[in-house]
Amino acid sequence: MAVKKHIISGIVPGSIAEELEIEPGDELCEMNGAAIDDIFDYQYHMENEYLEILIRKAGAGEEWLLEVEKDEDEDLGLLFDSGLMDDYRSCRNQCVFCFIDQMPPGMRDTLYFKDDDSRLSFLQGNYVTLTNMSDHDIERIIRYHLGPINISFHTTNPELRCRMLHNRFAGEALQKAKQLAAAGVPLNGQIVLCRGLNDGAELDRTIGDLSDYLPALRSVSVVPVGLTDYRDGLYPLEPFTETDAKQVLEQINKWQNRYLKEYGTRLIHASDEWYLLAGEELPAAVSYEGYPQLENGVGMLRLLAEEVMEALAERAGNKPVFRKRTVSIATGLLAAPFLRTLTGKIREQYPDLRVNIIPVRNDFFGNKITVSGLITGQDLIRQIREFADSENPGEAVLIPCNMLRSGENVFLDDVTVGDVIDAVGVPVLPVDADGEALVAALLAEETKPLKRRQQYEQTDCGRDRPAECRKIDAV
Repeated sequence: MAVKKHIISGIVPGSIAEELEIEPGDELCEMNGAAIDDIFDYQYHMENEYLEILIRKAGAGEEWLLEVEKDEDEDLGLLFDSGLMDDYRSCRNQCVFCFIDQMPPGMRDTLYFKDDDSRLSFLQGNYVTLTNMSDHDIERIIRYHLGPINISFHTTNPELRCRMLHNRFAGEALQKAKQLAAAGVPLNGQIVLCRGLNDGAELDRTIGDLSDYLPALRSVSVVPVGLTDYRDGLYPLEPFTETDAKQVLEQINKWQNRYLKEYGTRLIHASDEWYLLAGEELPAAVSYEGYPQLENGVGMLRLLAEEVMEALAERAGNKPVFRKRTVSIATGLLAAPFLRTLTGKIREQYPDLRVNIIPVRNDFFGNKITVSGLITGQDLIRQIREFADSENPGEAVLIPCNMLRSGENVFLDDVTVGDVIDAVGVPVLPVDADGEALVAALLAEETKPLKRRQQYEQTDCGRDRPAECRKIDAV
């Protein structure tokens, strides 16, 4: 097996690495006498206050053995081209519900990459099926105390899991989850629910079986499958109806009550889409038990409502000067009624504020896709124009920042925010997902930098790894 070469691509100014005269092009060979496979090994050794690092200098190949004394949480300041210090592992499955298989041709290459990499589960919160994990991977996760690891369960029926993932090893891969749970590795889970496959009695079986993973299993989300118009030749899946959604919520509520009584946790959580589709009220904030599944759309709307009311309460005693203003919010079809009600609460405190809600139908992916995170720039342009033909969009159109690529003002179809502004002739302002940011944007107050989430595209925790990418607990 070829030894991995970890060529240093950059040095953080003012870092330990700069002080030691390590340079781009040098190679990191060993840390504390051990070879480095990837970011897991690197971060594990980084937790030590004393380090010996072996550097092979570029050019002549001279080797330097450097001794480092540092604070436990202090980084060396080495940068690498890949945040994993290794190649990404692509998915070996052919899941019947895979969203990437349902995308039209001609989009940017990164949108077609299917990852199933346990390291990205730890670093970025991605969900993995475990079919790509080796015994060595499991051993390292346990030894390094990594967590949480996010697992796509989908079903605990081994035969059904093999069929849904189209992988003959998918059923036995769940034994790896049991190994992790037995070792006390924190886990989160998700179930992508497919009508006629893993719903109904199969959903009851899965939720019941998940007690085997307690107490390591902290939370499990149940989300409906997303279906685009590009499913020719794929497994014939059908969307859930309002009646179906009510049934799913009834099942989840039953199991929540049982788990709460027996184990002190609700464990299973329905994504917001189920409540909107069923036309039912969102649960109270306490039901979400700290919102561990926000990235899967579980509790985002409840949290948003709570934050909006907090933001209004903070302003109630000291109202900022506010002039009469009209502004619009463009969002997905599913959340539009909720936002209409929520902005009505804001207008009760600021009656001179007029808010238009522009529900954007998804012509690009198809009308079964109703969430804001999959709205394209071209659909947004067309429908802001349609709205402006009969209504005044006002001073600005606000959009949730999850419409955009992580770290950039670019939609899924490579249309930019600037392109949209030029096309519609109205300022278009991305807004962060929290309630304070929404209220501030509606009132034209100064807002904080955006915190963007990217659900469907391969991202990289690479060069300037944020704090959430450094969670290894040294033993």
